[in-house]
Amino acid sequence: MSFLSVDQDLARDSYYAATAVRELRFASLQGDQQADVAIVGGGLAGLSAAIELADRGRSVVLLEARQVAWGASGRNGGQALAGLACDQSEIERQLGEGPARDVWQMTLEALDLITQRCQRFGIDCDWQSGYLSLAVNERKAGELRRWHENMQRSYGYEATWISPKEMRRWIDSPRFHSGIHDARSGHLHPLKYSLGLARAAAQLGVQIFEDSPVVRLETGARPRLYTANGSVTADQVLLAGNVYLQGVARQVEPRIMPVGTYIVCSEPLDPALCASLIPSRSAVCDTNFVLDYFRPTADHRMLYGGRVSYSTSTPPNLVASMRKRMATTFPQLADCRIDYSWGGFVDISLNRAPDFGRLPKNGAQSAPSDGLYSVKSHHSNVYYLQGFSGHGLALTGLAGKLVAEAMTGDAARFDVFARLKHRPFPGGAWLRTPALVLGMAYYRVRDAL
Repeated sequence: MSFLSVDQDLARDSYYAATAVRELRFASLQGDQQADVAIVGGGLAGLSAAIELADRGRSVVLLEARQVAWGASGRNGGQALAGLACDQSEIERQLGEGPARDVWQMTLEALDLITQRCQRFGIDCDWQSGYLSLAVNERKAGELRRWHENMQRSYGYEATWISPKEMRRWIDSPRFHSGIHDARSGHLHPLKYSLGLARAAAQLGVQIFEDSPVVRLETGARPRLYTANGSVTADQVLLAGNVYLQGVARQVEPRIMPVGTYIVCSEPLDPALCASLIPSRSAVCDTNFVLDYFRPTADHRMLYGGRVSYSTSTPPNLVASMRKRMATTFPQLADCRIDYSWGGFVDISLNRAPDFGRLPKNGAQSAPSDGLYSVKSHHSNVYYLQGFSGHGLALTGLAGKLVAEAMTGDAARFDVFARLKHRPFPGGAWLRTPALVLGMAYYRVRDAL
C-alpha cells in the first residue's frame, strides 16, 4: 500500500478538521488556462507564494491535488519556531558565518510574516506566543546550554535559560531537567491559518483549482502542467507539493523522504488544570532526535505529538502508545480521554536543511563528483520548494516570499538557500526506506542514553 493510501486514513480524525470551517471550495481544473505563474500545491508554501506574486501584479493559477491545506500544512503540530530543522552549524558549514546569520534572521522574519498576514487578512488562528525547548537529562541539558550560549553569542538569540530548580514553574512535569524559553516563537491552529491564506489569495485574484492533481510537467520556454481534465501554461512554474508531487519532478524527488508523524488531542480539560500544566501556554519540544512535541489548545485540550514512521506504515496501537507518552510527560492526564488521533507525512531531507532551487532547463540533473546536488541555474523557469523536514509552519511562508522575489527579478535571498547542497537518500527507490529505518534505530538508542 502506498503512503498516499495511508495518508488518506490518517487525515480522517483530525482535531483541526473538526474545529475549522472550510468556507470556500474551489472547482477542479477543466480545460486550458494561461497565467504568468502556475503553482503546484495548495499548502502554506504555495499559498504564500501566490499571495506574494499577486501583490506584485502577476496572474497566478494554483493547482491542488485534493483540497487546500490537505497535507502537512493543515495537520501539523502547530508550532511556529525560529530556526531550521537542521542545526545552525550545518548552515555555517556550507555557507559560512555571514550567510548563516542571514538565514537565521530570515527565520525570524518568517515569524513576523505570520503576524503580518493575520493582521492584514483578518485571520483568527488561535495564535499563542511562547516556546519551550526542554532537555530530559543532564547530558542533554549540557548540549542545550552550549547551543544556547553559542546562539546568544553568535546570533543575538534572546531566550531565557531555565535551570532545574526553576523547571516546575514553567512545566508541571517530572520528565525535564532544564531548558530555554523563547518568547518570539509560538503556536497556532495551522488549518485555520492555511484556510485564511487561501481566502486571501482568492480575494487577490489567484485562481485556485482543487481536486486537480498534476500528472505531467512539460518544460520549455513556457512550461505546461497537465491534469486529467486540463492544463496550465505559464511563464514560470513553482513546484510546492513536497512529498505529494509523485513523479512530476523526478530530478529532486530522491532528495526527500515521506516520514509519518502522529498527533493525539485530549478531551477538553478543566481550564485550571490545563493552565497548571504549562503556565505560559507555550509550545513545547524536547531535544531528543526523535522528539515529543505538545501544546495546549485554545479550548483547553492537550495536543500531543510524537512517534515517527520511516517505513510509511502507521505504528500499531497508535492511540494507546500516544496516550502513554502523554501520561509519562503529564501523569495528571493518565485517565483523560483521547478525542482525536491523526497524522500525516512530512518531507525530510537527508541533512534536514531546506531544499530550494530551480530545475535544470533540460529536465535532467547530474551530480558533481562529491555526490552533492545543488541547482543554481538562473535561467530555469521552474522553481521548487521542499525539504522543510517537519519545521515548516513558519518557514514555508518565508519560502513563498523568497521565491516570489526571485521570480520577479530579485533572487538574492532565494539563492542563499539554493546554495545549500543536498545528497539523495542512499539505497535508491527500493532500499532507501529500510536504510533510513536502520539509521533511525541508532538515534533512538542515543535518545535513551
